[in-house]
Amino acid sequence: MTQQDLEAGVPHADVLEIYRRTVPFQAVPEILLGKIAHLGNSAFYAAGEIIYKTGDDANDICIIVSGRVEHELEPQAQARRPLKVLEAGDVFGWAALLSKYPRRLAKAICTEQAEVIRINGEKLLRVLETDPAAGDHVMSQFATMIARDYTVPGLGAMLRKIHRRIHAGDVQGMNLTLYRYQQWLKSPRPYLMVVGFTLFVGFWYLAVEVWKLPRFRDMPGITAVVKEWLNPDPAYGLSIYTPEYYKHIGVSIWRVTQAFFLATVLGVSVGLMLGWSKKFKEYVFPVFETLRPIPILAWVPLAIVMFVATESAVIYLTFLASFFATALNTMLGVESIDESYVRAACCLGAKRAQVFRHVIVPGALPFIFTGLQISVGVSWFSLVAAEMVSGQYGLGYVINTSYTMVRYPTIVIGMITLGFVGYITSAMVRAMGDHLMKWRTRELALGAQ
Repeated sequence: MTQQDLEAGVPHADVLEIYRRTVPFQAVPEILLGKIAHLGNSAFYAAGEIIYKTGDDANDICIIVSGRVEHELEPQAQARRPLKVLEAGDVFGWAALLSKYPRRLAKAICTEQAEVIRINGEKLLRVLETDPAAGDHVMSQFATMIARDYTVPGLGAMLRKIHRRIHAGDVQGMNLTLYRYQQWLKSPRPYLMVVGFTLFVGFWYLAVEVWKLPRFRDMPGITAVVKEWLNPDPAYGLSIYTPEYYKHIGVSIWRVTQAFFLATVLGVSVGLMLGWSKKFKEYVFPVFETLRPIPILAWVPLAIVMFVATESAVIYLTFLASFFATALNTMLGVESIDESYVRAACCLGAKRAQVFRHVIVPGALPFIFTGLQISVGVSWFSLVAAEMVSGQYGLGYVINTSYTMVRYPTIVIGMITLGFVGYITSAMVRAMGDHLMKWRTRELALGAQ
């Protein structure tokens, strides 16, 4: 087989006109079309000459400039019409764009003298990635062409995907937490955060250890806290090297997990009913609003009386504040749903239970997860209050005991640990909400910028 490839290609203006007449590239912007045009090399074939045969490496796609090409798909392609005669403006060789077929699926032979533009598939994909929206359109046109003109619809789904830079509008279906993290790293916020922590720690050091201000001179300095925290043999018995430190953390996490789970199940259920049923709200909401402002410490005596086991009392006290935060936000979420959605669902024949499941619950999810983020934070400071009174282990117990025994560095260690663990649990709830609300990722991503 003889073949002459013209490195310079056909004249640029002619190439653009050829591409404009070619189905996959008809709607491509001029700038992108120009980039694609520079990829093509002209090749001339004599009548009867084979362009490629079944099993050859699939590297290029081909556009016919002039002449005719007979294109015959192999039996394994399962095409309904395997033989097709292609003319000027037709595209073939699309196996170069498939993800699972790096070889030719057909035999292409010229039935008369022909001029063909050959474009490397890898280079074409890289160019399309520079304009993802147009690239997606081109690939969808290829998929339609494969299914309609070549009658092999199954292969259209195997076209390679366009890799793109992440924009707010492209986040649909991906992990929003990872996206937010990437955007966060690109923004000035992490660096301002470092500056903020530096200023806080610097002021702490100067106020306590250098200036010894009246309100701060009896506080533990950062040097004493860090030394105690990182000491293999701590003076007050608690550091990252002692097993008791991790036992306190583990006990607190387990208590918060139990309380948060109960608060989520009961709080979401009660909140949905408060927002959905007016009659239920008339009975329950006045009692709910009367109990909600009562501080956790006020419940301590009753908790001890109601629960014989100390552990149950701690979990109950941790649960209370979390329950009220979850239920209230869930109720507000239901009430925020536009009444027109409910009426539209009813007009379409949805029953009350179906409206509740498909309209009310999804519509309230953003408020529910806002409530859960508040709830998990409330759980931690409720836990501290409960452990100060009734606990035997836990970070709240550490803080209270350290104060009683004048171990001030240990108090700060317990507080900082509590802050870190609380931040992590809140981030986990946020990530779970992002995962369950992928249908809202575009809106949330735009709001995160």
